[in-house]
Amino acid sequence: MYSLSRRIAAWRRNRLLNRDPLTDDIWQRVIQKVYVLKGLSSEELAQLRELTTLFVHQKKFYGTYELEIDDYIRVAVGAQACLLVLNISPEWDLHIFPGWVSIILYPGPFVARHNFRDGIGVVHEQIAALEGEASAHGPVVLSWHDARPGASLPREGRNVVLHEFAHKLDFLTGVSNGCPPLHKGMSVKDWSNTFQKAFDHLNHLIELHHPTPFNPYAGTNPAEFFAVMTEEFFIVPHRLKDVYPGVYEQMSLYYQQDPASRRRRVSHIKKRFRG
Repeated sequence: MYSLSRRIAAWRRNRLLNRDPLTDDIWQRVIQKVYVLKGLSSEELAQLRELTTLFVHQKKFYGTYELEIDDYIRVAVGAQACLLVLNISPEWDLHIFPGWVSIILYPGPFVARHNFRDGIGVVHEQIAALEGEASAHGPVVLSWHDARPGASLPREGRNVVLHEFAHKLDFLTGVSNGCPPLHKGMSVKDWSNTFQKAFDHLNHLIELHHPTPFNPYAGTNPAEFFAVMTEEFFIVPHRLKDVYPGVYEQMSLYYQQDPASRRRRVSHIKKRFRG
């Protein structure tokens, strides 16, 4: 039986969904343009629409350098982010990606300055142009040029929204180490061993200057490996399944989704249409 707090949360959720639903034209425009949503069933799209509705009402969007935030931007970012939690969001009741509220969008890549301490204790300042950035309780920062639907080809396996929101899931443990809070029945040992083996293999290829099957940025650290593998899992699942089947299995258990089956469904529909 639900506790009183759970019942109140459910009531608030339903009230918001009924009071401020997404408009059909914006929603259809987004799902037509966002590649990673292709193959979702009608039931999954309905669930995603509800999550996206909650998301855009809970998060505050801020545009910089005269970038005007409109409903299309909110829904496009929200739908991609909520895909990650499509089947795990009920654990949070009303709140989608809890613990923070702000999303900052730049028209294009933005410059970030960070201090880091090297192995002998010397502090350095690093300046870099970024497409996205996320921290534990701070905002998600995105380049709209890179976050917009169609910003990259599917075969590239890149999606900055998925990447940064994967970091937000990772941070739910309090640290970003490539192991988000796992569900009941999942093994931290199995997750760690599987990901470490794949991470070491990728870095071995990088050290030998061999071509890598995935973005070599994944070899930076375990947190980035998890974020890049999340991109691959949703965008080019068959590639991840072929190269690192154990990683695919663990991510399928965590996200409670099987994107490879969606890609097969899309391919079958395309072939039938062409026929």
